Formats: sequence, C-alpha cells, structure tokens
Amino acid sequence: MSAMEIANSPIMWGACGLAVAVVLAQALIFAKNAYKAGEKVGLTKNQMNKAMKSSAITSIGPSVVILSGMLSLLITVGGPIAWMRLSMIGSVMFEALAAGIGTNVVGVTLGTDVLTEEALGMALWTMILCSIGWVIFATFSANRMDKIQNKISGGDTKKLIKISTGAVIGVFCAMGGQHLTKVYDFKAGAFNLNPNAVACLAGAVVMFIMVNISKKFPAIKEWNLTISILVAMMIAACI
Repeated sequence: MSAMEIANSPIMWGACGLAVAVVLAQALIFAKNAYKAGEKVGLTKNQMNKAMKSSAITSIGPSVVILSGMLSLLITVGGPIAWMRLSMIGSVMFEALAAGIGTNVVGVTLGTDVLTEEALGMALWTMILCSIGWVIFATFSANRMDKIQNKISGGDTKKLIKISTGAVIGVFCAMGGQHLTKVYDFKAGAFNLNPNAVACLAGAVVMFIMVNISKKFPAIKEWNLTISILVAMMIAACI
C-alpha cells in the first residue's frame, strides 16, 4: 500500500472517527451543563436560546476558513487525518506547518513530492507532539484560572474585563501585524499586494461597515464576522 492509501484506509477513518466522536460528545456535555448553569444563575430560556443561536451563526465564518484549509490537508495527508486534526485543534496554519516540518525531516516536501510511508508517519508525529503541550497545560491549569484571575484583577470585575479585552486585542494585532507589515516592500520601495495583508485589510473595512449597518438592523449583527471573513477571502482570492 502507498502512503496515501494508508492515510485514507478504512482503519484510519475508524480511528480518526473515534477522536471526532469524543469531541462531539464533549461539545454536547458542555452545552448541556452550560444550559443548566444558566438556569441556576437566573438566565431565561429565551436569553440562552438567543445566545446559542448567535454563537452558531458566528461560527459559520471561521468554519468556512477551516473547511478551506481541510481541503489542502486532504490532498497532502489524507481525509481522515485532516478531518480529525481540524475537528480537535482547528488551526489550519498550525496543521499545515507542522505536517510540512515533519515531512521535511525525511527529505519530502509536502504537497510537492510523493508522500512516503515514513514521511506520513513523521507528519503525524509532528502534528501530535507539537500540539500536546497546550492540551496538557489546559488540563492542569483550567481549574486554577479563577485564582489567577482574582490575583491579577484584585477581585475587580471591570478590571478583569479590561484585561481580557486588551489581551484579545493584543493577540489579534500580533496575528494581523505580521501580515500587514508585508504591504510595503521597503527594499524595493513599493507596495506589495500580499494576499494575506489584503484579506486582513479587507476584513477590517468590511467589519467596520457591517458594525455600522447592524446598528440600524440589529438582526444581522450575528452575521458580521461571517460576512467579513467570506468577503475578505473572496477579495484576497481575486488578488
């Protein structure tokens, strides 16, 4: 059997399917417990249903991005692995990068050279080992985060919200900044239509427009992120 036949074999589909089933079970358990917790703190069923609806709609945009990334992984490491990894981790950039690093170790360029059994194994081990760190960290630190939050904020809820908001803004600025800096090529002294930078700028402009539109039409507020991502993707693809 070739490497791609192994990657797409029924055994691989079954093994990866078990992992995805665990993720789905976790999602259902968390949703059920969150609903019960909402009732305990006094939230109405209407409020919780509205929150669930908004969350589902907002997730469409990022899911489309993950789907597009999964198509590239399908070609390189097979359907089952792409399905499992992006169902559990969801980071398209990480999975593609990790798989590429793993295959390069054995002299195979992912997406260019013919995938060998050894390269497939190296890609899988790299993807797994490089992501296990944050899984372990989250497992042992999640139940201690309340204490850390209280120490940082001093028990001030408003201060905690400001810190959290600042952290989120900082993360997205760091992610977007590495692409925006490529808009202008200082060596050539000219602007560079980098697709990632174009997508970032287009998404920001579309989001600004959508936020203002949704002020007049609140019903479309949940669709702002999805529309911004899809429009930015289409503009970048045209470039």
